[in-house]
Amino acid sequence: MKRIWLTGASSGIGAALAHLLLQQGHALAVSARRPQPLEQLREQYPGRVIVLAGDLTDNRQVQAMAHQLEAIWGAVDQLIINAGTCEYLDARAFQASMIEQVMRANLFSAAHCVEAALPLLRKSPQPHLVAVCSSVTYLPLPRAEAYGASKAAMRYLFQSLRIDLAHEGIDITLVSPGFVDTPLTQRNDFPMPMRWPVDKAARYIVTRLAQRPLEIAFPGPFIAVLRLLGCLPQRLQLALGKRLARTNKEDIA
Repeated sequence: MKRIWLTGASSGIGAALAHLLLQQGHALAVSARRPQPLEQLREQYPGRVIVLAGDLTDNRQVQAMAHQLEAIWGAVDQLIINAGTCEYLDARAFQASMIEQVMRANLFSAAHCVEAALPLLRKSPQPHLVAVCSSVTYLPLPRAEAYGASKAAMRYLFQSLRIDLAHEGIDITLVSPGFVDTPLTQRNDFPMPMRWPVDKAARYIVTRLAQRPLEIAFPGPFIAVLRLLGCLPQRLQLALGKRLARTNKEDIA
């Protein structure tokens, strides 16, 4: 049985991961802004769930969550940073505030969790840090300035941190999903090729976490195409991006 702290557990991939991990017999601490779905997990799995509802962009709240876990568990074996958001930017009305908002929700919240959890991970015999990033970092896409920048920053943060923590035996796994059918992606107004059901995505992640790989990326064909396109010369990437971008005529329609 592992002691796992999972963020973003109220919906989407996080909620599906929570159920699978609990079904495997692990003890789970779950975080999200909305307490109701977390309380439902605690009721469904009595004695196995610690509810840590709060705002992960507030470092004081995150530190309080870690102190609570230290008092109850003493250590954390695995931290899964899944919480995050996605917003699309309209370059005709560029908003720096949107980039700041998404960076805070995705990157800064992740950094707060790492700071709070590292002392607890260091007390585990087999510490494992997992960060849900995104396949969007393989290729620049239209309107993804805020979301893509936050996930690219997360990727670099955890890849660099992996090097610095290697001597302590703390493994770091990046999760890079393609399109997954969640409440967040259901708001998208564009085609989402090879979209996976959320339960399939969660199963794929959970079955591979035990191997502690450097990265879990899916669906395979979608990831392969993105990586291939990401190797194209920048002018070809620009030409492709312009074909994918919406025209004023399409926006009006």
